[in-house]
Amino acid sequence: MTDGALTIGEVAARAGVATSALRFYERDGLIDSARTDGGQRRYSANVLRRIAFIRVAQSVGLSLGEIRDALASLPDARTPTRRDWSRLSKRWKPVLDERIALLQGLRDQLDSCIGCGCLSIDTCALHNLGDKAGTRGAGPRYLLGDVSSEIAEV
Repeated sequence: MTDGALTIGEVAARAGVATSALRFYERDGLIDSARTDGGQRRYSANVLRRIAFIRVAQSVGLSLGEIRDALASLPDARTPTRRDWSRLSKRWKPVLDERIALLQGLRDQLDSCIGCGCLSIDTCALHNLGDKAGTRGAGPRYLLGDVSSEIAEV
């Protein structure tokens, strides 16, 4: 082992994550470690930036699969540089814009029918009579952007 290698506890404390999260990230191929002769994990200091990258990406709603794909696109599994982050964030912008629009729609329509087809809210008979939204596909159709011509004011 090289001097300066960090233990799992040191990385967890410095990165602000549980040791179980580090084990999960490693098992999922997001980070890696070396092992001592006794089998203990040791991490290089650059894993802290990689974990920060993972946490920031998660905080904006990216899935671990999306994060794994992004990290796998880096040469030699290196830690993301400023240029890497710029390139990856541009690729994620449309995904984030779509999620923002969905959340804004949810916020703006939270107290009305979203076209889910449940027919359980009193106003659903007015907004989604006969589950017409269901003919447009699965899920909360109005929240997903479908326009209802049958929406009536209560």
